[in-house]
Amino acid sequence: MSERTGAFDLLRGAMVPTLCILVAGYFAYHAFAGRTGVFALGDYKAEQVEMAAKAEAVAERKAHLERRVALLDPRRVDPDLADELVRGNLGVVRPDEVVVKLPKAG
Repeated sequence: MSERTGAFDLLRGAMVPTLCILVAGYFAYHAFAGRTGVFALGDYKAEQVEMAAKAEAVAERKAHLERRVALLDPRRVDPDLADELVRGNLGVVRPDEVVVKLPKAG
């Protein structure tokens, strides 16, 4: 009977340290290999570079659109831009003009 009690006491005494080791291992695994762990840092840096390039392209597009909007100010419309928009929307050309359709840059 003392052997059985000794084995049970041994298991009960090893339970808390084993549980602590398992919990520490769980957190250590996620600190390195988890979704936001050390190994994912390279992916985040690559994504950051990609997003910075996209943000730069959007900023360039925004600046282009702002320049075109400034040219359409009702107080002083740019005659070339107005002519371009009217001809493009209405399809009006003079007999001596040649229309060259370019593919849209997308």
